[in-house]
Amino acid sequence: MKIIKKISLLMFLIPVCIFAQQSVSGVVTDASTNTPIPGVNVVIKGTTTGTTTDFDGQFTINAENGTVIQFSYIGFNTQEKPVTGATMNVVLTEDTQQLDEVVVIGYGSVKKKDATGAVDQVSTEDFNQGPVLNAGQLITGKIAGVSVTSGGGAPGEGQNIVIRGQGSLSLNSSPLYVIDGVPIADSGVGGARSPLNFINPNDIESMTVLKDASSTAIYGARAANGVIMITTKKGKGNDFKFSYSGSTTLYTPTNYVDVMDANEFRTLVNEVGSADAISRLGASNTNWQDQIYGDAFGFEHNLSTTGNIAGFMPVRASIGYTDQDGVLQGDNFARTTASINLRPSFLDNHLKVELNGRGSYTENKFANRDAIGTSVDFDPTQAIYNENSPFGGYFTWLNNDNVQNSLAPTNPVALVNLKDDTAEVRRFIGNAKVDYKLHFFPDLTATVNVGLDKSNSHGRTIVSDQMPSSQLDWNGSFSNYTNEATNKLFDAYATYSKEIDVHSITAVAGYSYQSFENDNYSFDSEAEEEGNNPIRIDKWRSVLLSYFGRFNYNFDNRYLVTATLRADASSKLNPNDRWGYFPSVAVAWNLNNESFLEDSEVINQLKLRVGYGEIGNVNGLGDYNFLTKYTASRTNANYQLGDGFYQTYRPEEYNENLRWEVGKTLNVGVDYGFFNNRISGSVNAYLKKTEDLISFVTVDPFTNFSNGIDKNIGDMENKGIEFELNVVPVQTDTFNWSIGYNISVNSNEITNLPDQVEVGGINGGTGNNIQLHKEGYSPFSYWVYKQVYNEAGAPIEGAYVDRNGDNQINDDDRYLYKDPYADVIMGLNTNLNYKNWDLAVVTRANIGNYAYNNMASSKSYELRATENSILTNLHRDYFNSRFQSITETNLQSDYYIQDASFIKIDNITLGYTLQDAIPSTSLRFYGSVQNVATFTDYDGLDPEIGGGIDNNFYPRPRSFVFGVNLNF
Repeated sequence: MKIIKKISLLMFLIPVCIFAQQSVSGVVTDASTNTPIPGVNVVIKGTTTGTTTDFDGQFTINAENGTVIQFSYIGFNTQEKPVTGATMNVVLTEDTQQLDEVVVIGYGSVKKKDATGAVDQVSTEDFNQGPVLNAGQLITGKIAGVSVTSGGGAPGEGQNIVIRGQGSLSLNSSPLYVIDGVPIADSGVGGARSPLNFINPNDIESMTVLKDASSTAIYGARAANGVIMITTKKGKGNDFKFSYSGSTTLYTPTNYVDVMDANEFRTLVNEVGSADAISRLGASNTNWQDQIYGDAFGFEHNLSTTGNIAGFMPVRASIGYTDQDGVLQGDNFARTTASINLRPSFLDNHLKVELNGRGSYTENKFANRDAIGTSVDFDPTQAIYNENSPFGGYFTWLNNDNVQNSLAPTNPVALVNLKDDTAEVRRFIGNAKVDYKLHFFPDLTATVNVGLDKSNSHGRTIVSDQMPSSQLDWNGSFSNYTNEATNKLFDAYATYSKEIDVHSITAVAGYSYQSFENDNYSFDSEAEEEGNNPIRIDKWRSVLLSYFGRFNYNFDNRYLVTATLRADASSKLNPNDRWGYFPSVAVAWNLNNESFLEDSEVINQLKLRVGYGEIGNVNGLGDYNFLTKYTASRTNANYQLGDGFYQTYRPEEYNENLRWEVGKTLNVGVDYGFFNNRISGSVNAYLKKTEDLISFVTVDPFTNFSNGIDKNIGDMENKGIEFELNVVPVQTDTFNWSIGYNISVNSNEITNLPDQVEVGGINGGTGNNIQLHKEGYSPFSYWVYKQVYNEAGAPIEGAYVDRNGDNQINDDDRYLYKDPYADVIMGLNTNLNYKNWDLAVVTRANIGNYAYNNMASSKSYELRATENSILTNLHRDYFNSRFQSITETNLQSDYYIQDASFIKIDNITLGYTLQDAIPSTSLRFYGSVQNVATFTDYDGLDPEIGGGIDNNFYPRPRSFVFGVNLNF
C-alpha cells in the first residue's frame, strides 16, 4: 500500500515539474562586433543539460525561473544569468587570457597559450581563397618556415610542402599528415596526382603545423620533416543548418617558353644551313605552344549540413563535386567527395564517440606531357598536318623507311590527340575514436582510435597506331595497371589530467600499431613485344610499431614543462637496428602571468620557449632493402640446361646495416601579444642536426650486387630564424583591417660526407648531372664550370676558368655555386571588411633561390637547327650566347644558373554578403584572381621550380573565379 502511495505521489509531481519549466530563447552576441556567436555552450548550471547556439547565435532551452544558465565559449569570459522569463539575450566579452585558440597536437589538444613547442594553426577564416583543389593551397604563404610549391599547373597537381628546409638527401622531405587522428600513408597510388586530393578543402576546419622536434617527437619516426594536423569540420548546434558553395573558373596560360618564331627561325636556317636544310623549310607560321595550350574551365559545387540528431548526436555531412580542365589539351581532373562526422556522447558525457568517414572518387585524364618539350623543339615553319604523312595526316620527319626519324621530335598536336591516358582513384579514410572518462576515476580517460585508409586505382594508357613512331610495323600500344593500398591504424592510450591548486598535470601513455600494404599489378604490351615479361606484380607490406608517452606540467599558468618519448620499430630496417627511441623536452615561461605584468594594459601575452627533441626518418626508404631480392630475366633470355630452357633471376643490391636517420633539433622561441592582441605573433630560432643521412652511393666492384646502394653516410645541419606578425590596425563596428606577415631565414649545410654524390640529372647529352652533395655545402648545390665572358659581356663558348691552374679544363675545375633553396621566404596577406564588403590579398616572396635553365642550355645551340636531317627550333637565348654546339661543358656552365628570386601576388578576392535578404539566410558573391602577377629577373618560364632544374615545366595558369556561398 505504501508503494502505491509513493508511485501516486510521483505521478502527481511529474506534471508539476513539467509545467514549472518553460522554453527560454535568446541570442548570444559578441560585445566588440555586435555579431552573433555560433557554437556557444549553453548549460544549466550544476547539470549536464544544455545546448549550443546555432549559426545565428540563437538558442532554446527548457529551464525553470531562477535557474542559472552558463554561457561559455573559447576566447570569451564565461557568463552566468538567472532565468527570469522566456527571453534571454546575452552579450559575451573577450577574455584576454583565453584569446589563443585551442590547437590540436599529437594525441590531444592544448590552448595555444599553453603550448611549449613551435606550433602554428591556420583556421577556416584565414585560409587562402580562390580555386583551391588541394589542402596545401589553403596555407600557402601563411606560416613562417613553411614552403608550399605546386608541382606545376596541371589540374589537381600536388603540392610539395617543406618545413624548415630540406630534411634529407634521398629520403622523403615531406611532413607527416594526420587527418582527424589518422596518420596517412606517405605515398599514393598510381593514377593519383596528389595523396591529399582525396580530401575536399571545404571540409577542413583547421590545419596545425608542428615544426620543431619537441612538438613532433610524439609522432616519432615519420615526423622528421614536421607534422601537419588536419582537423575537419564537425557537427554543432541544435537546428540543422545548410551551406552551399559553388564557383566557375577560367584558367588561361600566362607565359610560354621563349623560342624563335617562324620568321626568326627561317632567317637563321637561311644564314647557317646547307641547301638541303634550307629546302626543308616549310611555308607555315606555327606557334606549337599555342596549339597545345589554351583556355580551360572548371566548376565546383559543395553542399554541407550540420546539426544534432535526438539532442545527443552532433552531425555534419557534406558532398562535393569538382571538374577542372587543364590548359594543356586533354587534361582533366574530376572529383566527387562525401564525408560524415558523428559525435554522440553517453553516460553523462563520460563516454564520447567520434566517427569520421570520408570517401572520394577521382577521374583523371592525363594530358601527354611529352608535348610540352616537343612544342618547344618542333620546326615553326611546318604545318600541323601533311596529307602525305602515314601517321594520321600529322606532319612527321620521316627517314628512308617511311617511319619517323628516331632523332626527331614528335608532332606535339599528335602527341596530345593520339594518346589516351586515364585513371580512376577511389579512396576512403575513416576512424572511430572512443573516449571513456572512468566513472570511478574521472581524472583518467581511456582512448581507443581505430582507423582505415584504403585506396585503389585503375588506369590505362592507349597510344593510337596513328601516332608517329620510329618502329617498323607500329601497331600502337596498350598498358594498364591496378593499385591497391591499405593503411590500418590502432591506437590505445590513457590520459591523466589533474589540477591541484596552482598545479596542473596531464600525462599520456599509449601504444600504436600501423600497417601499410600495397598490391600492384601492371601490363605493358610494348614490353611483351621487346621480349620482356609484360606483367608485373608487386606486393609489399610494412609495419610501424610504437610506444609513446607525454608529460605536461603547468604551474600557476606561468611555468610549463612538456616531456615526450616515443619508441618506434619499423620493418623497413633490419632487426638489430629496427628500434629507434626519440625523446624531447620543452619548457615555457608565461611572463604575462607574472605579478609585474599581469595587470599590464599593453602586454597580453609574452611567453618564452625552449625545446629540444630527436626524431627519426625512414620515409621514402624502400622496403626490405636489408634483404637480397631477385628480379626475373627477360622471357626470351632463358638459360639452357640439357634440353630445357629456364628463366633466371638476378639478385638486387642490399644493405643489411641500414639504420635510422636521426634529426636533433634545438628551438628557442617567443610568443607575444600586445594591445589587446591587436599586435601578436612569434619569433623562433632553431638548429637541427641530422645524423646518419641515407643516400644512394657508389660502392666498390664485387662488394654488392650493384655498383650503388642506399647507405647511412653523413650528417647535415639546418638552422634558421622565423618571425610572424599579425596586426589589426582598424577594428570598428563597420570596418576591420588585419595584416599578416611572416619571414623565415634558413640555411642547410652538409657537415659530414666522406664521398661526394652527383645528383640532378639534366636534359642534353647522356648521364649528365648538374648538382652535387658535398661536405661543407648546401645539398643539391649546382656543380658547374665558371664561364668566361668577352668585353661585351657575352659568354665565350668553351672558355672556362682554369680554377686549379693545370692548363686543362676538366671536373677538377668545376665548383659549387648557389642552390635551389631560398635563403629567405616571406608571406604577406591582408584582409579588409567594410560593412558587407570583404577584400583579401595574398602575396609571397622567395629570395636567394637559384634555378638551372635547362630549357636554354639544351635548346639554344646553332647546330641544333639543322642537324640529324631535320629542322629543330631554338630557344631565343641563342641570340645571347651564340653557342654553336652542345657539349658537356656548355651544359655545365654557370652561365645557366640564374637568380630565381621572386615576388608573387598569389590571390586577390573581393566579396559582398547579403545578410537576411531571405530570412535566416546569408548569401555571399565573390570574384577572385589567382596567380595574379610574378616579379622576377629569371629568364625562364617560372622562377618557382621544385628542385631547381627548369625542364619541360607545366606552366601555371592564371585563374579567374566567380563564386557564391549560401548559408541557410
